[in-house]
Amino acid sequence: MPERPEDDDQQLGSLRPTRYATLAAWAAVGLVGGWFLHPVSELVNATAPVVSWAQPLALFLVAAILGVTAHATWRSVHVRRERLEPHRAVNRLVLARACALAGALVGAGYLGYALSWLGSRSELADERVVRSAVAALGGLATVVTALLLERACRVRNGPDQA
Repeated sequence: MPERPEDDDQQLGSLRPTRYATLAAWAAVGLVGGWFLHPVSELVNATAPVVSWAQPLALFLVAAILGVTAHATWRSVHVRRERLEPHRAVNRLVLARACALAGALVGAGYLGYALSWLGSRSELADERVVRSAVAALGGLATVVTALLLERACRVRNGPDQA
């Protein structure tokens, strides 16, 4: 087996940050899906889903957990200069990436669902708009805190990596 130069080893073990274009693509899919959920569900079931307060609260809970984890990771890696165990770093990076993508998809889905109810004279239209908009904000908070966690896991390149 031929030996590789040291520079190749460093390149093989690195990850790139989540691209904003990827997040935008997931958000676009969510927006379209949320928009079409309203007419399709009324066509199929004769009624559209009602958004309860549990959905937005769950998204804000996920965002809060990610925020606390990001803060703790940032303090460990960048302030105290502690070395994060490799499996913990990978777990946090996977969690951050998955939550960023899911938050973009779900948050934009709720936004699309809210937009589909604007101008509707349905009895629960206003309630669906408000709760879906709050859930969309929860999705945005999830994306932001996930990206902060991803950023907290970054280490400097060089011999004295944290």
